[in-house]
Amino acid sequence: MEKATRIKRIAIIGPESTGKSKLAQELAVSYHTEWVPEFARFYLDRLDRDYEQADLLAMAKAQLIWEDDRAESATQYLFCDTNLIVLKVWSDDKYGGTDPWILQDLATRHYDFYLLSDIDVPWQEDPQREHPHRRKEFFDRYRHYLEVHNLPYAVVRGIEDERLACAIKILKNI
Repeated sequence: MEKATRIKRIAIIGPESTGKSKLAQELAVSYHTEWVPEFARFYLDRLDRDYEQADLLAMAKAQLIWEDDRAESATQYLFCDTNLIVLKVWSDDKYGGTDPWILQDLATRHYDFYLLSDIDVPWQEDPQREHPHRRKEFFDRYRHYLEVHNLPYAVVRGIEDERLACAIKILKNI
């Protein structure tokens, strides 16, 4: 467990279709370390019904298991494609509230930095994506959460290689 305490956990959050997964993968390759995929994608691909609020809790718990597992073999950084802020914002929007377990973990789990993915990339259709016209609204909600909770973050912008270069430049300054 000593190794996990030395790495910096970087959470990549933001609205749907803003390149979070790609960025997490590219950063992991650039820094020769681990990244944590978004468990919700894996979960929803295997769900044979519409998801419900209780599913968000199951996704949250599994996401953290994946994260802690990958932290064991990470070096310098662990790049997390999403974190529980995204599930909280999503749950609040869709169901009007968030499971207390998720809120408790949000209050206690530490990330060293957040990369907030901007909406400056084109929307890409995907069966799991729900709100193509609400990306600005969700971006503002994520930013508001980060600011209200005084969490260290920077906005990642740019298309293709520019986005990766922007993130690397940010990480050099943290």
